[in-house]
Amino acid sequence: MNVGIVSYGAYIPRYRIRVEEIAKVWGANANSIIDGLMVFEKSVPDLDEDTITIAVEAARYAINRANINPEKIGAVYTGSESHPYAVKPSSTVIAEAIGATPDLTVADFEFACKAGTAAIQTCMGMVETGMIELGMAIGSDVSQGAPGDALEYTAAAGGVAYIIGKKDQVANIESTYSYTTDTPDFWRREGMPYPEHGGRFTGEPGYFKHVSSAAEGLMKRMGTKPSDYNYAIFHQPNGKFPTRVAKMLGFTSEQIKPGLVVPRLGNTYSGSCMMGLAATLDIAKAGDRIFMTSFGSGAGSDAFSFTVTDRIDEIRNGAPGVETLLANPVYINYATYARHKGKIKL
Repeated sequence: MNVGIVSYGAYIPRYRIRVEEIAKVWGANANSIIDGLMVFEKSVPDLDEDTITIAVEAARYAINRANINPEKIGAVYTGSESHPYAVKPSSTVIAEAIGATPDLTVADFEFACKAGTAAIQTCMGMVETGMIELGMAIGSDVSQGAPGDALEYTAAAGGVAYIIGKKDQVANIESTYSYTTDTPDFWRREGMPYPEHGGRFTGEPGYFKHVSSAAEGLMKRMGTKPSDYNYAIFHQPNGKFPTRVAKMLGFTSEQIKPGLVVPRLGNTYSGSCMMGLAATLDIAKAGDRIFMTSFGSGAGSDAFSFTVTDRIDEIRNGAPGVETLLANPVYINYATYARHKGKIKL
């Protein structure tokens, strides 16, 4: 394919809450939770941050990193499961904020945790056919987890933006493959403040079936194998799932380590594996191959194969990397966290 990543940008709020702090409030065993989830802390949005503001920061970093004229962006698609408006697109606000309006098309995407990668695929098609010169795909979330629920230990905040085009690529998208079924593993009805999860459906028929099938489907299509890749990234609802599925598929711990950001960040949902890809691009060298597979409850997975170009060195320092964004956190207690997340209803 003659389509690839032209630039990328990430944003992570500085506020964090440790797993021990959440466990203490609910009388849970923090060590058991950490061992089970492989998550130590998670990011928390500031009082004035939501999916849109986080997406704008990531989008601006993507534009600045490669010195891109935003007027050349012909599409902005934002994937999230925590859009602030039930009826009003997030993408119009984002496009206006980055100076891309009015000559473009925008839309909000929803597919649980893989809405961002679905947006990438849509941009790929529009760029490949010549409908647009550049497309921006964003994954951004301020994820919800009910008080005391297992999700509360991982549901985090963050966003990633990718600019897709044909010229000046930092990573060529060699191919993509999707695997989708109707699997009721996770949902949130209109008006419900927190999502529910289908217990036994979450792992085997949900995550592992779809991620492994999409990954195997792409490698079969391309005639590649795990050893052909320098890095691999899988959706990160926690640390255990991507570690396990990588081993199932034949990838090593060394291949997945650079992109495994969830232990320090938590699950940013629509930006989860996209954040892992950004962390990997931050250190990758020209010629490196990267494998990535997302997962969205409901359920589906999108697998991608990338080859990094020598342009990566030219733009790398144009915006903060993921490690820089994870540095210097501000730790808060549960009461402050509850206020930031709007868990206290008046």
